[in-house]
Amino acid sequence: MSLRKPTKQLPDVGRANVLGVGVHAVNLDEAVGLIEDAVKAAAQGYVCVTGVHGVMEAQRNPKFKAALNCALLVVPDGVPTVWIGRWQGKNRMGRVFGPDLMRKLCQRSVETGLTHYLYGGKPGIAEELKGNLEKWFPGIRIVGTYTPPFRPLFPAEKLELQEELGQKSPDLFWIGLSTPKQEQFMAENLGALNCKVMLGVGAAFDIHTARIKDAPAWIKSAGLQWLHRLYQEPSRLWKRYLLNNSAFIYHTMLQFTGLKRYDLEPRDIAGD
Repeated sequence: MSLRKPTKQLPDVGRANVLGVGVHAVNLDEAVGLIEDAVKAAAQGYVCVTGVHGVMEAQRNPKFKAALNCALLVVPDGVPTVWIGRWQGKNRMGRVFGPDLMRKLCQRSVETGLTHYLYGGKPGIAEELKGNLEKWFPGIRIVGTYTPPFRPLFPAEKLELQEELGQKSPDLFWIGLSTPKQEQFMAENLGALNCKVMLGVGAAFDIHTARIKDAPAWIKSAGLQWLHRLYQEPSRLWKRYLLNNSAFIYHTMLQFTGLKRYDLEPRDIAGD
């Protein structure tokens, strides 16, 4: 997989080293501001919303890790990634939950005028999400939706999508697929799709259409949202959480104690 880098650089906000994955030391408000600034500067890049699942996937999948390293911005989706960042002195770091990022950018876009395109979800979800966002934020400009097949796009389908985006040119291209599919899609299509910033927000499409119930704030702040998700989707998520969470704790202890070194790969997109 040949990866392209963003066309412009972000300000130096620093990164936390989470098991060798560089997660930018930002909070929700800072992430929103950086994304809006990137659009204004006509940057082309993508945003990865990364928690424990993404960090552990990067340990097993070099292509996925490379996709993270080429991102315009990698935000801390999970509370454990925030804890590690703060342990490393990134005290300003706060959780940037994908659905919260989407909601705030959509809300602010009524004033900023940024346009949106929704890509992902099962049949009907993107259209329903469009309706919800238009109801919540009157005046929001959603220029299109696309429900992709579960498989990779055929060349003709990809050409159709390219032609549509060529006409509509959205500022924010929202992608609601699973990890690592959405990150690899963004990395592979950077520059091929006529949009400013792509954002992979995973379950945000399902949460904002009530397919998945969001967790209460106290569960989120305690770092237990994974347990809330597991309760709702046990057959799909039990293996992911059992393996990933256990492995994450083990590797984090190795990193904290210095028994194993997890180096960040050199990065020329934004300084550390």
